[in-house]
Amino acid sequence: MTRLKAKFLAFLAIFSFLLNAQAHFQEIVPTTDIVTGKGDRDLGIELVFGHPMENGAMGMAKPKAFGYVLNGQRNDLLESLVPFTQKDHQAWRTQFKVKRPGDHLFYVEPTPYWEPAEEIMIVHYAKVVVNAMGREEGWDAEVGLPAEIVPVVRPYGLWTGNLFQGVVKKGGDPVPHATVEVEYLNRNDEVRVPSDPFVAQTIETDANGVFLYGIPRAGWWGFAALLDTDEKLANPEGKMVGVELGAVFWIHAVDMK
Repeated sequence: MTRLKAKFLAFLAIFSFLLNAQAHFQEIVPTTDIVTGKGDRDLGIELVFGHPMENGAMGMAKPKAFGYVLNGQRNDLLESLVPFTQKDHQAWRTQFKVKRPGDHLFYVEPTPYWEPAEEIMIVHYAKVVVNAMGREEGWDAEVGLPAEIVPVVRPYGLWTGNLFQGVVKKGGDPVPHATVEVEYLNRNDEVRVPSDPFVAQTIETDANGVFLYGIPRAGWWGFAALLDTDEKLANPEGKMVGVELGAVFWIHAVDMK
């Protein structure tokens, strides 16, 4: 192998690692976060595993669990999911008919994703709240996921410029000084990123596990808390490897006109 070819292959390896090492986000994005009940009550929900700000996607296996919590009761929607293609990769979606008022806490537990560039399995538990028919009760409830973000402020009816505040929890307990990455869902590539640090904003929870973020633009925003864990999972080759445990929460902001 020539020295030039060796350098080129090394460059490709480094470039591939940097590309794959960008923040991963489990998306759980509905067609709306507020169903008024005055018209169409059909709600579409898409599950994509990818890079929201860069409008990228990775293959997503069928989730281990998917459903919603309403008035303290869990409801299973896993078998309603159908596959679709997002950026040439498999993703999942469903159609849900809203029948009852109240805050619907939709959640997903994905099948662990093997990331060879980092040699870890990735498991991001994701949530989004959809309010139905004006009954604003339950948005601050806990689903009971191994890792989750619990909103401190109402997570719908948000104007651009509002502050979003949440608590990162692991096993039901707040996680102090946890890293929270924030990304905009740049689905139509309308936002141009000037340099890499703008892809994912990074903040840290305080001593009580609380974080705060000002919403700079209308649209969907994802918050991913990346948590330490001693858990090990088998990769596709059967080797036990580390786990990136994530708690993800999605909100939607609207411009004031």
